[in-house]
Amino acid sequence: QVRLVESGGGLVQAGGSLRLSCVASGRTFSRYVMGWFRQGPGKEREFVARFIWPERATYYADSVKGRFTIFRDNAKNTVYLQMSSLKPEDTAVYYCNLDPRGPENTYWGPGTQVTVSS
Repeated sequence: QVRLVESGGGLVQAGGSLRLSCVASGRTFSRYVMGWFRQGPGKEREFVARFIWPERATYYADSVKGRFTIFRDNAKNTVYLQMSSLKPEDTAVYYCNLDPRGPENTYWGPGTQVTVSS
């Protein structure tokens, strides 16, 4: 079974930075998509960024492009989301997602809260 655990959330002022981490354990995959999603107060969960392996491609939501960076440390089985120039509208619970790119179900972490004060 795959387990994802996010960390790094917290309270930050607008314009500040945070780095989220997602550690994956339990299984390894030769092909996968690791992504970050978020759900703000009263909103639906939305896509933020994804990292595709083995292509090493990255994609971002327009709302975070140029401010957020997704990257992975294979040795630590960890995917990161570096967030800069944070805005109050970035306030949300951030979830890590693993898609094995096959018929298998995707996996979700429990989420980490990010709050950006104005």
